[in-house]
Order: sequence, then structure tokens, then C-alpha cells
Amino acid sequence: MAKKAVASLQSGEGRSYSKVIKMVKSPKTGAYVFQEEMVPNEKVKEFFVN
Repeated sequence: MAKKAVASLQSGEGRSYSKVIKMVKSPKTGAYVFQEEMVPNEKVKEFFVN
């Protein structure tokens, strides 16, 4: 029964987004910080370009 519940949660809509993490240098301190966002799979490359 648990398998059926888990399978119903993976309807496919949640998989259209990816969590991306980019390391960015802080202008104030000069230290590196991590920028995390949930972006659609089609926009992943655009996220890393900017």
C-alpha cells in the first residue's frame, strides 16, 4: 500500500523543476555565498549564464 501512495505523489509535475546551486562572490565581504533556486528544467542553463 505504501508503494501506491509514493507512486501517486510522483505524478511528474514536480519533476519539471530542478534545484540549482550557484557559488557567487559577495560584493561586500568578498566571501563566496551559495545562491539556491528552484527553476524549470528548460531554464537551468540560463540560470548559470547570468
